[in-house]
Amino acid sequence: MRSLIPLIIIGAFAAIVASLASALRHLARGDDSRRLVRALTWRIALSITLFILLMLAWYAGIIEPHGLDPGTPR
Repeated sequence: MRSLIPLIIIGAFAAIVASLASALRHLARGDDSRRLVRALTWRIALSITLFILLMLAWYAGIIEPHGLDPGTPR
């Protein structure tokens, strides 16, 4: 389970970036604004889902937050 979480996080980040790139393409081409809004809506939904996933993983103890300097003792 612990090795699956980083893959899910990386996949979610890739999907967020792809959705943002799709929105940029629709904006630059001047296509139908509904496609632009749909791409941005997907980006927001994916971002919120990723945030909730990270909070649930932290609450379940699957991931642990750490400070900026990982060399300091806990």
